Amino acid sequence: MHDLLEKFFQNARGRKQVATEFLRIGLKVDQKAKIYVGNIELPPAKIARALGVDRRVVIDTAKAITKDDKLFHIFYKLEPRAFMGNAAREFGFDVIELRADPKKKGIVAGVTKVLADNNIVIRQVISDDPDLFPDPVLTIIIDGKLNANVIKKLRELDFAESILIK
Repeated sequence: MHDLLEKFFQNARGRKQVATEFLRIGLKVDQKAKIYVGNIELPPAKIARALGVDRRVVIDTAKAITKDDKLFHIFYKLEPRAFMGNAAREFGFDVIELRADPKKKGIVAGVTKVLADNNIVIRQVISDDPDLFPDPVLTIIIDGKLNANVIKKLRELDFAESILIK
C-alpha cells in the first residue's frame, strides 16, 4: 500500500502524508470527497489542524482519491476500530506487546498457540502494518491476567525481539 501511495502522490508530499494518516486511522472517503470516521463526517479544517497541514491539502487529497479507481475503492471501504490496549487495565485485561521482524511468518500463530494451549481467551489482536507504522507492534489483549508460566513461554518464542506485558 505504501508503494501505491508513494507512486500516486510522488509530487505531493503533503497529500501522501494525509492519505497515509487516513489509512492509519481508518478514515473513509466517499464519492463527494467527504471524509468520515465511521458514519461521522469530519471537517477538513480540523483534520488539517491535527496533521499540521493546510485544509486545502486535506480537501485536495480527498478529491484526488476519488479520481483514482484503485485508491477510491480502498479508501471508500476503510473503517475505524476501537483499540482497547491503552484502556485494557480498566477492563481487568492484560496486554501483550510483541516486537518481531514483521516479515517473519507465524508470529501471530505462535503467540496465539501459547495462549490457546493455556486456555487463555483473546479479546483483541492488533497487528501494525509495517508500511504505516515505523515500529510495528503486535498487540494482544487477553481476558484476565497472565500467569508467570505463560509469560515464561511467551518470552521463549524465538522470533520475539521483545515482549512487554502491561
